[in-house]
Amino acid sequence: MEFSQLAQVRFGFGPAPGKPAPADAGAMLETLAGPDVLASRWPGLSTEDALAAARDFRAAKKTAKHASKADAEATQAAFTAQKQRMTTILLQNLQVSLARAVEAPDGFRERLWAFWRDHFTVMAKRRQDVGLSCAHGEALRPHIAGNFKTLLRVAETHPMMLIYLDQSYSIGPNSRRAQKRPGLGLNENLAREAMELHTLGVGGHYSQTDVRQLAELFTGMQADSGEDFAFAPNLAEPGTETVLGKTFGGDPAKLEDIYAVLDTLALHPDTARHLASKLAVHFVGPAPDPALVTAMAEAYSRSGGELMPVYKVLLTHPGALTPQFAKVRQPFDYVATGLRALGVDGDAVRARKIKEIRNTAFAPMRQMGQPWLATNGPDGWPEEDEEWISPQQLAARINWAMRAPLLYGAAPADPMAFAEAALGPRLSPALAQAVPRSETKAEAVALVLASAEFMRR
Repeated sequence: MEFSQLAQVRFGFGPAPGKPAPADAGAMLETLAGPDVLASRWPGLSTEDALAAARDFRAAKKTAKHASKADAEATQAAFTAQKQRMTTILLQNLQVSLARAVEAPDGFRERLWAFWRDHFTVMAKRRQDVGLSCAHGEALRPHIAGNFKTLLRVAETHPMMLIYLDQSYSIGPNSRRAQKRPGLGLNENLAREAMELHTLGVGGHYSQTDVRQLAELFTGMQADSGEDFAFAPNLAEPGTETVLGKTFGGDPAKLEDIYAVLDTLALHPDTARHLASKLAVHFVGPAPDPALVTAMAEAYSRSGGELMPVYKVLLTHPGALTPQFAKVRQPFDYVATGLRALGVDGDAVRARKIKEIRNTAFAPMRQMGQPWLATNGPDGWPEEDEEWISPQQLAARINWAMRAPLLYGAAPADPMAFAEAALGPRLSPALAQAVPRSETKAEAVALVLASAEFMRR
């Protein structure tokens, strides 16, 4: 299979009418290194605006709670409007993400963005934090082609990450605040996930002592709904901490010490291996070629954490270019790929009303097992195929395949031509025979979209 055909499927969201396939890996890397045109065209929610939305939500909630009987109806209506606003923000985030995915020339930047958002998973456990969960991904986006050190700093110190992993409840046991208010203590959530999930990996060379020392070093980092990231020395554990055999911190506590330990974690050999393996599993398959993982890890270490050299290996190594497609598309990937194959472009997605986005993407994705920005835990979405192909999930995919072409006004006139364009050399003889035998054009198109070939990448 030619690179241009394989790359569209493995590293993007599949072929799209009128969009040329990437010529080679160099062209894809050049596009990725260039300006983020789609983020400029369709900007997402900024952290500043998300914080403002959270403040509005909290104010409305407080007003409704303490309102007099005479004002109860009006204040409750205002609070309901704020709750609806948060739902709209979430749906708009999905809409923008889909628009970028279907419009992207080769899809690689959007696939990488989805990967890193999942790697640094956050979730709004309170409705007031929904905007921040969307803004966290937007904050990561400018750095996904840069150095992992910067990406890690942005991810770990974003207000949403601090809220999600309860960092605002982590107080140095011997800090000035704890001395005045006994009973306050340490929370290890952020430190544990920073090591176990975001850098060194589950099998990394670290101990529980390292986790606790890192948690003590992290004390002082604060944020809450409506409040941006802040560093409060009076909450920080005094003295130095030893993490992975290196000493950090001292008196007075400084944010620069936290940046220093994050940089150390970012450049650790275990981090290089963990990120390389995770990227290979996500893009290539559940058991990637060990030589591919090693080459990616070495590129990471040689470059001091630069991500572009890692992506270059991913796009060019023989172990990543095998013609077997071993991954099942996750629901967002599947919906975006389906719309793209149908010829739906970004403008068409952006033109849909929010209610239509709910009905044609948000609700179907939930039924397929992937509610938008609502993972089951900080480890993100599972990569295993069996997590995405239960009878109920497959039924939801088939239902979407039947309805989406009509809902988006994109039903192909010639289903067989659609099958050939959408699948190329992956079109099996059995499917090629079944498509023209379908009773209706709608069923023929749905047969392609719901086929095993289309669902794999």
